[in-house]
Amino acid sequence: MAMKISDACLNCGACEGECPVGAIAEADGKRAIDASACVSCGSCASVCPAEAIAEA
Repeated sequence: MAMKISDACLNCGACEGECPVGAIAEADGKRAIDASACVSCGSCASVCPAEAIAEA
């Protein structure tokens, strides 16, 4: 199951650089995860200062 970014996202970008498969990008003023590319490793969630990322 892919990770998902909630509305609590601060759009700080900390998660984007941590994604080993490049599944995170900015879209409409916040970060979004491409579910088809996400490998659910949790690297993004571990660095999110807003705790806005969890398994979908």
